[in-house]
Amino acid sequence: MEENMANQELAQELLEKKSFNALKQLLSEMNPADIAEFLKELTNEELLLAFRILPKDQAADTFVEMESDDQETLIRSFSDSELKAVVDDLFVDDAVDILEEMPANVVKRVLRFTDSHTRKWINEILKYPEDSAGSIMTVEYVRLKKNMTVDQAIKHIRRTGVDKETIYTCYVTDLNNKLIGMVSAKTLLLADGDDVIDDIMETNIIYFNTLDDQEDVANAFDKYDFMAIPVVDEETRLLGIVTFDDAIDVLQDEVTEDIEKMAAIIPSEKTYLKTGIFETWKQRIPWLLLLMVSATFTGKIISSFEGALSSCVVLTAFIPMLMDTAGNSGGQTSVTIIRSLSLGDIEMSDIFRIIWKEIRVAVICGLTLAVVNFAKMLLLDSSSITSDGQSAFMVALVVNLTLVVTVIFAKITASVLPIGAKKLGFDPAVMASPFITTVVDALALLVYFNFAKMILGI
Repeated sequence: MEENMANQELAQELLEKKSFNALKQLLSEMNPADIAEFLKELTNEELLLAFRILPKDQAADTFVEMESDDQETLIRSFSDSELKAVVDDLFVDDAVDILEEMPANVVKRVLRFTDSHTRKWINEILKYPEDSAGSIMTVEYVRLKKNMTVDQAIKHIRRTGVDKETIYTCYVTDLNNKLIGMVSAKTLLLADGDDVIDDIMETNIIYFNTLDDQEDVANAFDKYDFMAIPVVDEETRLLGIVTFDDAIDVLQDEVTEDIEKMAAIIPSEKTYLKTGIFETWKQRIPWLLLLMVSATFTGKIISSFEGALSSCVVLTAFIPMLMDTAGNSGGQTSVTIIRSLSLGDIEMSDIFRIIWKEIRVAVICGLTLAVVNFAKMLLLDSSSITSDGQSAFMVALVVNLTLVVTVIFAKITASVLPIGAKKLGFDPAVMASPFITTVVDALALLVYFNFAKMILGI
């Protein structure tokens, strides 16, 4: 990591000094992802200059790693020959990813320089729903026939593999292009040359349909430790494959999206520094408005018990602690449940087991908090909580009974809401801490004031 940073600083220095030969040599030794990291810090003029210095074999690989704004800047600045040189070296799935972020006029210009076969596949993939397996697949894979010998298969890979995204897993299809098997490069290398593919291929294949959710495909990589997964149509005809690097991108995007939703922010595909002030405002304000309005319920609850509070003002001092504890308890549970839902560890059918577990956890947590807080109130706060003529013991009893019950309610609520949201077709991440905190705050106040009425008689 330190070496990469040093190289980027040196590259910046060489660019400023206009030492282009030295810069070209340095860039040729850097990884495309690190070069892209260096390029994003440059002005538009420096970006174009530095990219043109790149060796031809690195230019396309670096272009794929760059942010969409920088890609668009380059495309608009490229001459026709420069654009064609980059486009010719792009894999279809990478081209699709790039074009999805571009304005229509830029897309038309890029497509103009692709060959008819590639353009057909790009247009085909762009038709698939944004979050589907078809939208992230590549059509550049090695296809074998079952009657090939190992020697024939290896010759075929050598002849066509240079243009494929991966050669480590090869797929076997019949005359109608239906997927019937797969064989790894390791199996081919270790087999005898006259062995037939039909005899050594695996036929128990995990595959996905083009319309399956891309997150399910990405999670399958973690479950099965695959390097690639085939994507088929309704008739099991092989249309493409999803590779490991694309799965990592999907998982990263999904986790980022969940984190933003859990923080009550509308998700964005742009990075933080690339997102403008007003765009950031638009992402955040809807949920802030909703939460602000919903929080008025807690105000109404406090207003309805104004008489009780006036007769025992000391109760007011413990409202923030009770609400914060309720929100924190619910937040812990909601994050755990939402993450488990996204990983497929729990389902709707597990709801009663989850509730029963959370009730037991809540009782232990609530009693622990109550015992510690009860001792603290009697030892440190006894003089202040008897100022309204109420017994310090009775006030402490009200507060800590509320604490136990509130923690139980909070954890049950935080368990049920995300699972219910998923059952109704919503993203469970929407039911994260901000929303649940608002709900359990209201519950905490209702429990608190009702205990106060029953025990203190106010």
